[in-house]
Amino acid sequence: MSAWVEQAAFDVLCLQEVTRRIAPSPDWLIYRDPYRRLDQRADLFGDISRLLPGWLATFAPATRGLLEDAAGRPIWSEHGLACWVAPQLSVTGSRQDFVHGRFRASGWGPEPVPRAVQMQRIASGGAALVVAHLHGLRDPNGKGDTPDRDTQAASLRRQLREFRNGNETVVVAGDFNLLPDSSTFDVLAAEGLIELVTTRGHSDTRTVLYPKAQRHANYCFVSDPDRVIAFDVPATPVMSDHRPMILDLTI
Repeated sequence: MSAWVEQAAFDVLCLQEVTRRIAPSPDWLIYRDPYRRLDQRADLFGDISRLLPGWLATFAPATRGLLEDAAGRPIWSEHGLACWVAPQLSVTGSRQDFVHGRFRASGWGPEPVPRAVQMQRIASGGAALVVAHLHGLRDPNGKGDTPDRDTQAASLRRQLREFRNGNETVVVAGDFNLLPDSSTFDVLAAEGLIELVTTRGHSDTRTVLYPKAQRHANYCFVSDPDRVIAFDVPATPVMSDHRPMILDLTI
């Protein structure tokens, strides 16, 4: 990922599943739960921030829990969302909250874990753009609609309505952990948001690292598709089991 980030061919970078170091640790740690064992960068937030000096970096923690070093020693860590905005742009407003639950400070705990949302109002000259992103609820039973996911969608819609001013262009993106027929699409359509992955013919948002047949998870919604210059979900470079979503638009 470092080589891709260092190119800095973007003005705003939003990432989900970001770790932040809150205690001394090696650079690599291990996450374990009943479903998986994952090697983690101990401080992905710091790693990316060092690659983007001068950028405005913000972190939204959802949970605080224990990881392990190679010897099995427990080390406290935070996990959540992060956003970086290029120095030539102005962040004139921001909101950080939850679309499910509240900050869990005493351990990762059972699914579904709390889910945060970040919103930034970004100005370039006299024009403004709202960029929001989140990591949707994970359910071990699959990506179908559930009451918790319905509540998540309603919370996201309410927060967008409270944050946006008038006719600002809005972008909402992330790993929603949903299927393309989810009712969340209808909820966001009621706010005038059009989804780009499904409407522009992208049938795969996963990389070769993801072994399952169901290939949708990531989505990108915009309020004004006429402003979209280009949108892509490239298979390379492979940086995780999710492909990046790259949006180029005018504001």
